[in-house]
Amino acid sequence: MRGLNGGPRRVRGVRAVSLAVAGIAAVGLSATACGAGGTGARDEGPAHASAVAGAAPASPAPSPAAGYHRVDAVSLLKRDPAVSAAVKHELKPCGSGDDYPVDVSYGDLTDADRSDVVVNVLTCADAVGIGAYVYRETDGSYRNVFKAEESPVYAEIDQGVLTLTKQVYSKGDPISSPSGEDVIPYKWKTGRFTPGKPVHTDYSGAVGHEPSPVPGD
Repeated sequence: MRGLNGGPRRVRGVRAVSLAVAGIAAVGLSATACGAGGTGARDEGPAHASAVAGAAPASPAPSPAAGYHRVDAVSLLKRDPAVSAAVKHELKPCGSGDDYPVDVSYGDLTDADRSDVVVNVLTCADAVGIGAYVYRETDGSYRNVFKAEESPVYAEIDQGVLTLTKQVYSKGDPISSPSGEDVIPYKWKTGRFTPGKPVHTDYSGAVGHEPSPVPGD
């Protein structure tokens, strides 16, 4: 993730564009096959047995994770005494709507009956992470079992491990261009999250400064 003010959102955007391009390509191929000569597969002779029998059934869509239960993350944060007054002060809708600057993820981190809830609070202007929290379901209610409020910070679920990313700024770095990042893994052991060995990355300062060429030039 290159930058907490763009990280996971940028990944989701790339994935969405890839899927859209794949869908357009599939439609184009289908139209080409149907328009070649007007007779489709019969122009090539007898159909194979597999074609006569029909295409193989599509793979079933993956089902949601067992125990997944959507929660009102904003209410959780506002009622939580562990959330600092500074973060609660920033917990307001962005603009004139009712969309809060909150990212919410669900997954298995603590082996609870229901999926754990990871909540990241961001700034509206720059999408900088100012607070990261994990809530665990116990006896029908959610309890805060992890928090990090050393901004900029962002928490994610990676293969059952909680990963916390903290961006590193050198003197003079603008908020949009940190010098690097520290990524710290946390595993659930004996009722609490235990940090593992952090991984530090220094960003290259030689890329991202030149304008992209215009297609066709």
